[in-house]
Amino acid sequence: MTNSLPALFQAIAQANCEQDLQQQVIPEIGKYFAAKRYRLFFIDQLPQKMSSLFKRALSLEHNPVLRYIFEHHAPVHEEALLKTSEWKIICPRLDHTHVMAGPIVANGSLIGGLGVTRDRHGAAFNQQNIIDMGALCLHLSTCLVKIRLPERTFTSSNIRLITPREIQIAELVAQGLTNAEIGKNLWITENSVKQALKRMFRKLNVSSRTEMVTQLFQYTPQLTRSSPSD
Repeated sequence: MTNSLPALFQAIAQANCEQDLQQQVIPEIGKYFAAKRYRLFFIDQLPQKMSSLFKRALSLEHNPVLRYIFEHHAPVHEEALLKTSEWKIICPRLDHTHVMAGPIVANGSLIGGLGVTRDRHGAAFNQQNIIDMGALCLHLSTCLVKIRLPERTFTSSNIRLITPREIQIAELVAQGLTNAEIGKNLWITENSVKQALKRMFRKLNVSSRTEMVTQLFQYTPQLTRSSPSD
């Protein structure tokens, strides 16, 4: 893989599952940042039993880098927040002398992060690295929303009852968007969304958004993570 941002963007877009990202893309991102260590992690996959050191590293009170990402949903490196001497007290590992992390988000919530570290012999991360990390996290977040949502296909009988615009609205409803968010995505007013939903409810003889989605879509779950034996 070419060690460039466009190549990394393309590789992220072509990933079909989390395993592809972890095994093929994340190591290349590590190389791009000349990182000693690198990791893509998800909050819902963190182990329930953790060592005291690991718990301390994931503590918002103890780790200012993690706290910044949690509060701002933006990438950051340790030197943007505190002095090197202070970071050494927080994280004494020699291969974590320089650390940078960025957010993985979905539907407005933090679902994970991408972290890269350099040892004490490497250069500190800089502002350009922050910008590049932000771009990569944007592409990763978009890719993971696609991977983690089940694949949806319309049933043949009910699709003929609604218009192309109503299909667009139904797809966004299935993603969990509010009427206001749907309107913003489709460049129409929130009231237009409400009126369209009323028409769709009448056509499909349903009384709720959940019933509508159930009638219109069939769900095919996608494999999103490797088995423990892999």
